[in-house]
Amino acid sequence: MSDFPQHLIDGYSAFRANRLTADAARYRQLAERGQRPDVMIVGCCDSRAAPETVFDAAPGELFVHRNVANLIPPYDPDGSYHGTSAALEFAVSGLEVRHIVVMGHGRCGGVAAFLAGIPAGGDFVGKWISLMSPAAELIAESADDAAEPVA
Repeated sequence: MSDFPQHLIDGYSAFRANRLTADAARYRQLAERGQRPDVMIVGCCDSRAAPETVFDAAPGELFVHRNVANLIPPYDPDGSYHGTSAALEFAVSGLEVRHIVVMGHGRCGGVAAFLAGIPAGGDFVGKWISLMSPAAELIAESADDAAEPVA
């Protein structure tokens, strides 16, 4: 037997029995007509900072993209895979969102790793969090000597 968390299985069953049933018309409309959110959120993938929960949003109300430290990379159409850039392009060009919110949060592990100078290991995270370097340099130039960075 799997050790998959039972509370998630139970939660899915509760969703199907309760919320899906209560909001059936909305889900049916979203399935038939597609999504048309006005707002895109670029948020951190930290499990404590769920945009749909923070904004008390209904299904179909937000287009959400989450990544480590809610970063947006520079435009670079180099033929590689660019998930965040693809999400932004789809939101703007395909869904015609009117607002883009970059949602940060306190105690971010990605920011903490950057501030500690720790390349977070692996093949991707260290390079990804290095995207914070230009902002860190700007802050260092304008901050007074007593200011201390906070993750």
